[in-house]
Amino acid sequence: MFGIVRPCRHRLGEGLTTQWMAHLCGLCLALRRDHGQFARVVTNYDGLLISVLTEAQAESAPGAARRTAGPCPLRGMRTQSVAQGGGARLAAAVSLVLASAKVRDHVADGDGLLARRPVALAARRVAAGWGRAGERGGSAVGFDTAVLVDAVDRQVGIEALAGPGTPLLTVTEPTETATAAAFAHTAVLAGRPGNAVPLAEVGRLFGRLAHLLDAVEDQPADAAAGAWNPLTATGTSRAEARRLADDALHGIRLALRDAEFTDGRLAHLLLAHELRRSVDRAFGTTSCGHAPEAAFGPPQGPYAPQGPGTPYDPHHPYQGGGHPFGGGPQPPAKRGFWAGCAAAIGLCCTCRLCCADEFEGPWSRRKREGWCSGCGDCDCSCCEACSCCEACSCCECCACDC
Repeated sequence: MFGIVRPCRHRLGEGLTTQWMAHLCGLCLALRRDHGQFARVVTNYDGLLISVLTEAQAESAPGAARRTAGPCPLRGMRTQSVAQGGGARLAAAVSLVLASAKVRDHVADGDGLLARRPVALAARRVAAGWGRAGERGGSAVGFDTAVLVDAVDRQVGIEALAGPGTPLLTVTEPTETATAAAFAHTAVLAGRPGNAVPLAEVGRLFGRLAHLLDAVEDQPADAAAGAWNPLTATGTSRAEARRLADDALHGIRLALRDAEFTDGRLAHLLLAHELRRSVDRAFGTTSCGHAPEAAFGPPQGPYAPQGPGTPYDPHHPYQGGGHPFGGGPQPPAKRGFWAGCAAAIGLCCTCRLCCADEFEGPWSRRKREGWCSGCGDCDCSCCEACSCCEACSCCECCACDC
């Protein structure tokens, strides 16, 4: 999984977390259904915003366009109500086209293993297949993916000509154009053509942020590798990049106020609050407040909860539910090294390692508490003086009722 909007379950609340997972799994399953199993690797957190916006505008009740999906290893072999329909299919098509472009870009740059000719050839074939699949998927929901392909092609030329003094927004324009078109089409799918203009503005500014934050986060690595970076190439300072990011955040909030939603709570929280956290995270100004152990250390003593990484002690009376005087349930059979690695990847990709109340240790298979479980005191920073709505009752992330 990748993307700049990565919400925490404790800030979303139970209801919005269920909705968010429905869209994430809906995107993943739409990719598999329409484009094959391998296409699921392009599932990303930002792509599901298209599905979220489509459902938020729909005249029907939220959750009406859902189905129950079967168990999946990435969600602990549990069933899940997942989003389906035009929003999920559009999100899948856009994700494929943009992933295709990203792979081609890495091939052109000769990054890592892609510098080897056989690997590069295979990557080009995969990218071409994803591009064709995305075009078919876009056509199925009335979206012309040519605008995305054109934006990617123009990006290459703009970067080649950019230098000191080139406005940074000139470099981000193709990304802005692509995301504006995708966000605006959600209004068409939802039957709310009046929302096309404000959502195009939301998409344009979101694309600007995505480009900016990617440049900010990659700048040190790009400098070390001698790779092209928009901030370095144009001579833009981080202070100026932060100013542009803050302006984009403000513009998104204003544009959201001009759009009409049936139920816009999740869209609002992701695009107004979580996006702010993404900017702070990229510029290193804040961090998640749901990790008390990082600041104060793990609880000590014989009755302390056993978190990830705690070795199993067969004589410990409170590990694994065994009776303190012997007997009781025996610990389950441990996984092998490679099976444990696969389980660990699944836990990380689905955030269960951090946000699940309880999960199964990848190797030991013992029950563990999520790193953020039990942090009942929300810092309420997600409800900071919201200037884009009359009352912030749409935030279900804490009980402050602000």
